[in-house]
Amino acid sequence: MKIYFNGKLVERQEARVSVFDHGLLYGDGVFEGIRSYNCLVFMLKEHIDRLYASAQAIWLKIPISKEDMIKAIISTLKANKLRDAYIRVVVTRGEGDLGLDPRKCSHPTTFIITDKIVLYPRQLYAKGLNIVTVPTRRNIPEAINPQIKSLNYLNNILAKIEAITFNVEEALMLNSEGFVSECTGDNIFMIKDDCLITPPTTAGVLAGITRRVVMEIAPKLKLKIRESLLTRYDLYNANELFLTGTAAEIIPVVTIDSRVINDGKPGAKTLSFMSEFHKLTKIKGVKYAL
Repeated sequence: MKIYFNGKLVERQEARVSVFDHGLLYGDGVFEGIRSYNCLVFMLKEHIDRLYASAQAIWLKIPISKEDMIKAIISTLKANKLRDAYIRVVVTRGEGDLGLDPRKCSHPTTFIITDKIVLYPRQLYAKGLNIVTVPTRRNIPEAINPQIKSLNYLNNILAKIEAITFNVEEALMLNSEGFVSECTGDNIFMIKDDCLITPPTTAGVLAGITRRVVMEIAPKLKLKIRESLLTRYDLYNANELFLTGTAAEIIPVVTIDSRVINDGKPGAKTLSFMSEFHKLTKIKGVKYAL
């Protein structure tokens, strides 16, 4: 496997980060997860824009331009001869010392990994997920803005561990006020009557790229779109529930906190969203050739 590491393509075992890198020591850095489908990098520009916006928000200067970052991603995909892949782009503050001072980090570390990912077992896309609400709350926006995809994911990991203890694949997180926020790695949507509803970004929600695509699909399926503060009661009484994310794509939810949704089966509209989404993965993005 070839890894893009600070301007070079190197073998996996040569892609090593210093133990003094502040991305490792403090989670000081940003990342993006991106997908390619049959030699098309899906929504690449949107992902790159978000990466650079996250970096800007934490005073981190990415050492290469957006155009060169796109070229580096394509080069890494080609070097690994991947038509379908999960792409992880990471930029850290770089090597410093044991103190917090970012001024000690003179050169950011940039690396790109292209590989495969299976977030959920394939059969769950047909059967649907069981999820639970967990005690760990989403970080408040005033502490860490949810639009920053930082390397510090401990909040999400703790919630994931709680889900695992309940023997389910995913956890729903509430915000500090008790409203629905998002899952550990995915946005959440509910369908009620003729309306597609999802929490607003002000509820501590990442403005996901797949979330955006789903909201663009909704009018085609004759659904109104509403961003609204939601409670668990609202989700319990939804006609349909599903999660969205780059790695997850769109996956149905059939129970939440043991409440059964849509008779325990993926809903018809959810299945339509899945179908329309897969059509878009063939046309929305940047193509490359192996």
